[in-house]
Amino acid sequence: MAAAVASSAPIYLLEDSRVKETKAIVLERCSQFNHLGWASGVLPPCGSVLPWPHKPSKFLKRVLGRRRNTQATAKAGTSSNGIEPARRCIVLDIEGTTTPISFVTDVLFPYARDNVGKHLELTYDTAETQDDIELLRAQVLEDLEKNIVGAVPIPTHRDREDVIASVVANVQAMIKADRKITSLKQLQGHIWRTGFWSNEIEAVVYDDVPEALQKWHAMGLKVYIYSSGSRLAQRLIFGNTNYGDLRKYLCGFFDTTIGNKKEKKSYKEIWECLGVDNPSEILFVTDVYQEATAAKAAGLEVIISIRPGNGPLPENHGFQTTNSLSEI
Repeated sequence: MAAAVASSAPIYLLEDSRVKETKAIVLERCSQFNHLGWASGVLPPCGSVLPWPHKPSKFLKRVLGRRRNTQATAKAGTSSNGIEPARRCIVLDIEGTTTPISFVTDVLFPYARDNVGKHLELTYDTAETQDDIELLRAQVLEDLEKNIVGAVPIPTHRDREDVIASVVANVQAMIKADRKITSLKQLQGHIWRTGFWSNEIEAVVYDDVPEALQKWHAMGLKVYIYSSGSRLAQRLIFGNTNYGDLRKYLCGFFDTTIGNKKEKKSYKEIWECLGVDNPSEILFVTDVYQEATAAKAAGLEVIISIRPGNGPLPENHGFQTTNSLSEI
């Protein structure tokens, strides 16, 4: 089965009992998929990431959104807490849901803050870092117009020391303010990559997370991540946890390029990407009330995660809560 994580994002090819049927239908009716290597009868290996140049067609969404057989659907719709209707997809937040907030605030943020200058010095001439700087420069121009505290102009001339110093100042101010903006998250992901690859950082997930992911995988449920952190950062976190690499249980990743997590339209876009018939077939689990409200307004089923250190919820908030993903 394939799932498009965003309109211009890669398409992830995943193992599914219906893959042969889907392949045959696509080959018969969508010659545009020849570039994926299917025309030769060779299906790319599970987990391959392939280019997706445009939004998936309605036909492809219908193919990819077909229901499993009745038995599998019924099985997926039965959970330990008896929630209906049948679910087909689960979308998880990270901070305060799968991972302690303290890991983000006490490990990831300080690492990015303390290493941003070093990272820029070592990678300044790469296309990736130049793209990061351009994205930050555009954000800072907008911040300056709005008189955002801590915004410092990033020069456009070639004096790298001045550019690096101004980028460092902006990044540190953004981290301090906990800004949920793509330009910051993209650069942070690149900095954290070094930390994970050098074993300076190991991600922490709650003890119930691996068990829940394994259970949902066995039930045939598709599990996705939606976080303000970049998709790279998400893959790094779940690929390097205290329980090992958990990415084999995940079908895709969404970040702020699909929209703000507190806006209804973001969850509508996720629904469109996942290809299910109704948004109620998607369960979203988060610790943030505003995110829960936005997802509910888009028609998703919502459960709020209660973990040590999470923020307080309004009285009579009206959402079901859970203290452990294993309860779902």
